[in-house]
Amino acid sequence: MRGKFHYQLNGWKYSAGIRVLLFLLLALIFYMSLYVKLVPQVYDIVLGTTSEKTIYAPRQIENAVATEQAKEDAAKRVQPVYRIVNLKNDTLIDVIYDKLLQINADEEVKFDDKVSIYRRVIPQLISDTQNQSIKSLRISGQYNDLLLEQIGQGLAEQNYPLPEETYFKLPRLTKDDLAAMRPVTKDIVNKLMNDQILDAQTARAKVAELVNTSNLTKNTSREMLTEIARALITPNKFFDQKGTEDAKGQARESVKPVYINKNDVLVKVGDVITEEIYARLDKLELLKDKANYLPQLGLCILSALLSFAIYMFVRQSTLPIKYNNSQLVMLILIFLINVIGMKLISLVQNLDYPYIGYLAPTALGSILIAILLDAPLAFIASVLFSLMASIIFNTEHVLLFDYRFGLVSLAICFTAVFTIQRASQRATILKAGLMIAFFSMLTITSMLLMEDHFQKKEALLSLSFAAAGGLLTVVFVIGLLPFFEVAFGILSPLKLVELSNPNHPLLRKLLTETPGTYHHSVMVGNLSEAAAESIGADGLLCRVGSYYHDIGKTKRPSYFIENQTNIENPHDRIDPNLSKSIIIAHPRDGVEMLKDYKMPKPLRDIAEQHHGTTLLHYFYHKAIKQAEDEGSEKEIREEDFRYPGPKAQSKEAAIVGIADSVEAAVRSLRNPTLEQIDSMVHKIIKSRLDDGQFNECDLTLKELDKIAKTLNETLLGIFHSRIEYPSELAPKKSGA
Repeated sequence: MRGKFHYQLNGWKYSAGIRVLLFLLLALIFYMSLYVKLVPQVYDIVLGTTSEKTIYAPRQIENAVATEQAKEDAAKRVQPVYRIVNLKNDTLIDVIYDKLLQINADEEVKFDDKVSIYRRVIPQLISDTQNQSIKSLRISGQYNDLLLEQIGQGLAEQNYPLPEETYFKLPRLTKDDLAAMRPVTKDIVNKLMNDQILDAQTARAKVAELVNTSNLTKNTSREMLTEIARALITPNKFFDQKGTEDAKGQARESVKPVYINKNDVLVKVGDVITEEIYARLDKLELLKDKANYLPQLGLCILSALLSFAIYMFVRQSTLPIKYNNSQLVMLILIFLINVIGMKLISLVQNLDYPYIGYLAPTALGSILIAILLDAPLAFIASVLFSLMASIIFNTEHVLLFDYRFGLVSLAICFTAVFTIQRASQRATILKAGLMIAFFSMLTITSMLLMEDHFQKKEALLSLSFAAAGGLLTVVFVIGLLPFFEVAFGILSPLKLVELSNPNHPLLRKLLTETPGTYHHSVMVGNLSEAAAESIGADGLLCRVGSYYHDIGKTKRPSYFIENQTNIENPHDRIDPNLSKSIIIAHPRDGVEMLKDYKMPKPLRDIAEQHHGTTLLHYFYHKAIKQAEDEGSEKEIREEDFRYPGPKAQSKEAAIVGIADSVEAAVRSLRNPTLEQIDSMVHKIIKSRLDDGQFNECDLTLKELDKIAKTLNETLLGIFHSRIEYPSELAPKKSGA
């Protein structure tokens, strides 16, 4: 009846149906936590009617119309962009004067021919030089094609044609006239071209005045210089259409979006739904009759995928959570707590202060899973937490995910798991918090530097919230860890270290009342921890379990030989059956004492299972010999002299049992050699293996071989005086 009741009470822990429901619950948690961010709320609104409720903006959304209007206003305020272009008119002056010297000096060319040559050559020289300048500008790559086209068009439109009489006067200029004219022409042209010339006609009007103030005295030279200078003065300031468009584009981009802030009133109760309001609600996808149900479907699929990822990892693992629904409930509860923490922080987050999201204790769940369940599972959970953080803390809604929060969350979650693995002290959690703060700040700094347009105030606030988030995570972990340990009976490494404190009441009792047993337990702890770690089992659990495995001996300490200092062995005076009853009672007594002190079940299991159903050889053979001496025909059954068990159900319980027997046996040897130790260890392991003591745990022969080698290495320095057991596997006269 007791077994049936126990099965009914705990059957849900291993029920496949309950397991399916729990994974569905996990998917539901994902769905509900992401619903507000990914699925907009809708209202039943009819155009022209009055609103029956006040409608608030569900999130901070850009007001596209107002933003576009602001951009257009900014673009209209942009002034036209002009570019100043150096057209190399100095070179053209030299070319023209060189040509004049060459032709005028040639006496074989007739006057009329010179006039014709000048009428054809001078405009061509000006045109070719300008075309060559435009070509050079194109090759330089500093000017866009549209601007070059504007330059060519401007030069053509503002070209200065020389008066016809000029061509008849140029041949009459002497070499001295031309020599005097050249520097003056350069001075006047350079002086005027140094200014920004949009309209060449205005600049050309100043030429005559500058010529009159020059040192030229001949009227013909002044007149010709004036015409040549006017022809060489061109516009050098051109309208840049593309530059203007780019400036307008930059002005548009510099305009900050106009937002309808979260919780801003869109429609008040009693307001008439005008076309403008209706269009705005439609724009925000808040109308029920135009609701899009695809986001719900997409979110369902996403939630199922996230839950399925956890399911597949758990299914392929060898962790107890693969079968134990209680641990799955704990995992779901951790997810729920972590999501609630992120959602609470997101409530005070907005577009103006998005960096508040860095305060969220996203790594809380990863740390709890790493400590209470398993590090690889914590890594998988970290990826899911990061994915959820990139959605929950996304304030801009341009994309579904905000990579900034996802990346920071991934960094701190992985940092937390790496730091907290094999944590053995509460101080490790504080160290993890500091590492979380550091790597969070480091990740944020890297993103800010890559963006290269951050503001100092925002950067400082982001880093401050990141640092505070690490400390907040520590506070929550330290506060929640004892709850999970008590509620789910989890024996975390931190709890184990606390229980290994010699000041624990049970260990103090063991030390003061049974010092021999205490010393034996410490030695067993050293042996079992080394053996467990050699095969990847929980070494810390073995050590602490060894400390408490013989706590039941405190009920009758004098009946165990390690505590018989300078006293007579009471077993020499009592019946073997009574001795057997006293000895085999110590595991049961230990379990009861551990229950009274509310010690975790894994420690109680080690105390109960470390002897399994092994035989008390010494008292069994003593009973047989006593019966023979008394001539009794009463059958001495081997089953009556065995421990009640159960056999070891875990690797840790089996290892503690082996270490217990090995330590007791080796200490009984006088001046043991390495060969004796090796022989004793292998004999004990083989005896237990042949006796079927490992049938109910998953120890392999390869692991047993590793355990034997490790015990041999560890035993070299542990030799203490103890009675030498008979060759028959050192039967336990004292039940040690």
